[in-house]
Amino acid sequence: MLDNLVAMEQRRPPEYIIEVFADPSSVKDVVRGILHTIFFHRFFPAIRPRTRDVLDLTLPVVEDVELETLIDQRTAALVQQLDTSSDMRTRNSGVRGSMAVQFFEKKRRKAWSFMKADEEVCWEQWTLDVTLATPRTETERAKVRKAMEAMLLKAAMKIVTTVNREKDHIPPITTSEANPFPYQIVINPKGDGWGTRMGIF
Repeated sequence: MLDNLVAMEQRRPPEYIIEVFADPSSVKDVVRGILHTIFFHRFFPAIRPRTRDVLDLTLPVVEDVELETLIDQRTAALVQQLDTSSDMRTRNSGVRGSMAVQFFEKKRRKAWSFMKADEEVCWEQWTLDVTLATPRTETERAKVRKAMEAMLLKAAMKIVTTVNREKDHIPPITTSEANPFPYQIVINPKGDGWGTRMGIF
């Protein structure tokens, strides 16, 4: 079993990092917009395309109650953590947090019958590094808004470019379930091992 864990750690899934920069009034919409854009390209059940305007961009939205609830919960938890951190520090230094979206493949475990038949192996991870900026003047606010718009466009383009280019690692769909690949959204994933995963759907 230890050999299996070592092998899993060695076979790390591809990780795509997205820099997120926002002010307190926009951070929730910006993070949700980026998460929906990722899921729009990696969520395999049939969905009806919808869009939402975030800042000056129109981004795709995945219309799935379970997924939307999870995105809202995780985004709210991240924003609350950023707010708490910014209260504890001086507000002019950027407060940072991170969030990861992970997609899993269910694999048959080649093991004894007393163990679970399936194991979930991560095949892709998107990490959002979020920096919270707190502008103090109108001039700063205008600069931050311009920077947020540029960052959001760059993030959306990176997602589209990546999903169109990086396809070879997507596992074959071997189930008739509506969603063949379980996923999770983790706040501050650095400390989480694969064994301490929660919130998988």
